[in-house]
Amino acid sequence: MSRSQSLRCVFTDSSKCLQLSTTPRSGPPAITYLHNTRKRRHFHTSPSHASRPSPKFPNVKASSLGLTNSDSTKPQVRQSTLANYAPFTPAALAQLKKTTTPAQFAAIEAGESSIAPEDLLNQAVIRQDPMAIPYLDDFSEIRAVIDNPVRNSEKNYDPNLRFKTEDEILSDMGKFVEGLSDDPNASIENEWLKFEEKTRLMVGMEDAELKSRSYEAPEIPELTDPMTRAAVNAGQGYGDEGANDDQHMQRLMKQTGMDPRTIRRFRSKVLVQHRVVNQTRMGKVASMYYLSVAGNGSGMVGIGEGKSTEPEDAKRQSEMNAVKNLMPIVRYEDRTIFGDVKGKVGATELTLMTRPPGFGIRCQHLIYEICKCAGIEDLAARVTRARNPMNTVKATMQALLSQRLPEEVARARGKKLVDVRKVYYGGNV
Repeated sequence: MSRSQSLRCVFTDSSKCLQLSTTPRSGPPAITYLHNTRKRRHFHTSPSHASRPSPKFPNVKASSLGLTNSDSTKPQVRQSTLANYAPFTPAALAQLKKTTTPAQFAAIEAGESSIAPEDLLNQAVIRQDPMAIPYLDDFSEIRAVIDNPVRNSEKNYDPNLRFKTEDEILSDMGKFVEGLSDDPNASIENEWLKFEEKTRLMVGMEDAELKSRSYEAPEIPELTDPMTRAAVNAGQGYGDEGANDDQHMQRLMKQTGMDPRTIRRFRSKVLVQHRVVNQTRMGKVASMYYLSVAGNGSGMVGIGEGKSTEPEDAKRQSEMNAVKNLMPIVRYEDRTIFGDVKGKVGATELTLMTRPPGFGIRCQHLIYEICKCAGIEDLAARVTRARNPMNTVKATMQALLSQRLPEEVARARGKKLVDVRKVYYGGNV
């Protein structure tokens, strides 16, 4: 009676396994190799896949559709594309004639006879040659920014061109008054409009003033253009009219009394963001929490919190709340704080220390962003005990708002405050 037993090591290739054949009371066991009898062992919990699963839907490539000029010239692509634009059969024309009016049928016949299938093959092809433009355009209109604008002739140049003097302008005004009609019913407004159109402000070649040669960029289109006005109202222009459509911006303007340009100039930064979950009887409701800081870089800074199921809404809430919570921060010489101050929120304790000019802001990143928004340039900070980011931000604001001014100390002591620098140096510092 004999038995076979396969031996293999889990750390070696399983394609080569050893089979140990033993026979009782006989010679040494015979060892034979079994190739590809077992698969390699995997040391992870995820199951092994023999091959990558095929996608449910095949990939659609531009080359297969003939959208590249390198593939549109291939015979198989050309034949398949031309087959899609095959001419109408007599049966299809008879059916089409029943379902359309005579005018529509005549238009279809004219289009079929004037447009060749080869032209449709070359349309909408993405160019790959070195002269291809880096953007997609049908060249149906001239764009003032991308395309070269039509410029006036180089002959419209006068080196002696100058503005009129005051005497010359007064002389033109006198001629206008002398030329007015004595009829009391005559319209002076129309005469003045004609005078404005014909009067020149410069002396020299007329074309050099009215049709001068310029290499500057084209002017910004006026708001009389309906397309430009629509873009501005949508918030894509340079004016403030786009802010009128944003209800959040309107509410912030009413609460702060500031215009949109002033609000957009504030420096804002997201300091803390994380995901929070509220357990309710309906289940867990996930939200995003944001803590932001905003300031003008000149002594005004504020922090704001926002929470919403949508990250963009939470971020906007935090930034707008930071603008609403702006507070003035006193600064010594507009660069540092008045002495060392401390702040404590929860288990977080920190100390802000004044520093000489050129020292810089040497502290952790949260306090650094608050100082940049407040316009503080020289400061050192030390955070002790807990370093929770939310409490660190709130403790920093508490410390900045708890500064004691020299005037307050002198008033509390019943003394008068004198600037010794101006006394000893005569006001030269």
